[in-house]
Amino acid sequence: MFGFSRAQLVALAVMIALIVVCPFVLYPVFLMRVLCVALFACSFNLMIGYVGLLSFGQAAYFGMGSYVAAWTMKHWHIDASIAIILGGLTGAVLGLILGYLAIRRSGIYFAMITLALAQMIYFFCLEAPFTGGEDGIQQVPRGTLFGLINLQNDLTMYWVVAGVFLLGFLMIHRIIHSPFGQVLKGIRENEPRATSLGYRTDDYKLIAFVLSCTLAGVAGGTKALVFGIATLTDVHYATSGEVVLTTLLGGLGTVFGPAVGALVIVTMENYLAQFGAWVTVTQGAIFMICVLAFRRGIIGEIGAKLKLAL
Repeated sequence: MFGFSRAQLVALAVMIALIVVCPFVLYPVFLMRVLCVALFACSFNLMIGYVGLLSFGQAAYFGMGSYVAAWTMKHWHIDASIAIILGGLTGAVLGLILGYLAIRRSGIYFAMITLALAQMIYFFCLEAPFTGGEDGIQQVPRGTLFGLINLQNDLTMYWVVAGVFLLGFLMIHRIIHSPFGQVLKGIRENEPRATSLGYRTDDYKLIAFVLSCTLAGVAGGTKALVFGIATLTDVHYATSGEVVLTTLLGGLGTVFGPAVGALVIVTMENYLAQFGAWVTVTQGAIFMICVLAFRRGIIGEIGAKLKLAL
């Protein structure tokens, strides 16, 4: 059904059930952060897991989406849905421009170019007047959805974030299981062969790059409305590194892996915060254990053991 295997349908049902039940058990703001990071990781997984493009600059699209959504929401007082869409469009435009410059290279050269371009965006955000510099854009109102639904209540905002995540998740699933997605997998496995079959591989990679950046911008815009702030942390290279680790931890090239990785990462950040400087050391140790014990990622290993495509 809709391209889902039986195992994936079961996993999807479990995920939706958890999304519905968890806000009545756990803190909604914590869950909203998980969903925003999960969408961000899913967007990155589309690029690296299904095209084989390792970008070290994914934070640029996430952060700029966050800044644009926050600024328009605070100064123009537009509808929340439009602010999130503008965040996605910002990611798309930026992805088209930077992707056009980077996509002609591959491997480590592509990764380094994306990192360099992302650092340019970081310094732009540091100096640009509208970003607020080191202070960022603060006190961003959540506003209303479609002019009717007030989003000040955390539980109401949670359902909006859950809807945005599910739409993005289903969109990515449809992309990777479409004929376009099959071409992307062919490029990942053997690009010269795909070229010999007549596919313009650079165009396919650029489209996938833009789609990934668009969803990263949507995730950033949604995050800005949830927390009411957009800061330099959103465009920092550490955020790009974190999304790489999140995807690897959950399972590279798996449908549900990035969401599971996001849950693990955000949970560690939230519950290990009391250890202060030891948080990084503890996270590093956990990552080492996971990489050694789960080389395919958590979901990748589960799928391999059960011989299921998750």
